[in-house]
Formats: sequence, C-alpha cells, structure tokens
Amino acid sequence: QVQLVESGGGFVQAGGSLRLSCTASERTFSSYAMAWFRQAPGQEREFVAAIGWSSGETKYADSVKGRFTISRDYAKGTVYLQMNSLNPEDTAVYYCAAEGPTWGFVPTIATQYHRWGQGTQVSVSS
Repeated sequence: QVQLVESGGGFVQAGGSLRLSCTASERTFSSYAMAWFRQAPGQEREFVAAIGWSSGETKYADSVKGRFTISRDYAKGTVYLQMNSLNPEDTAVYYCAAEGPTWGFVPTIATQYHRWGQGTQVSVSS
C-alpha cells in the first residue's frame, strides 16, 4: 500500500513562505489525484489544493488561491505545496492525500481520498 510522507512544515511569521513536500513510497501514480488538506484545532479537515498526477489539472480552495501553488515532480514521485503570503489563519496540520485511479477526476472532498500522510504542522505568527 502506498505510504505518504510529508515534510517542510514549521514556524513562520505572517507574510512569509513555506514549501511542503509529499513523497510516496511507491511510484504508482498514473491516473492518481494528489491533494493537500489542513486541519486546525477544533475544526474539520478542509481542502487546500489538489492536482491530477497525469493531467496536471489543479484545484484550489478560495482561501488560498493566488497564494498557494501545488505541483508535482514526476521523477521524484513528489507533490509540493508552495505557500506564500502566509497568515495566522493558515496555521494548521497539513496532510497529503492520494487517491487512484481516478481517471482524470480530481477530488476535493476528504472522504474521496483513502491514502493519507501523517501530517506536518504549519504555524504562522502575527
């Protein structure tokens, strides 16, 4: 079973940037969708961004459009989330998720993903 490992979280001041990485244990991503979700204390897990592994189609939550960019590196089997202009409302545990094959569909709902990483903490101070 594919295992996902996130890295790149940390502490940053408002206005700063971080890049998260998610690497899979197996390179079987053809027709997969990959996504980032986040969960703040006391809140439900929410969608952040997703990408079709083969198509490169991307989707974003309105709250991060223009600030966050999701991308993937075929050769490394890694998905990235570049986060710019961070604000305290972005503070959360960020989770990488994978689902496939989805045959071109890029899900944005957490229950549509069945493979999850362990999460990485992102903390933004004001």
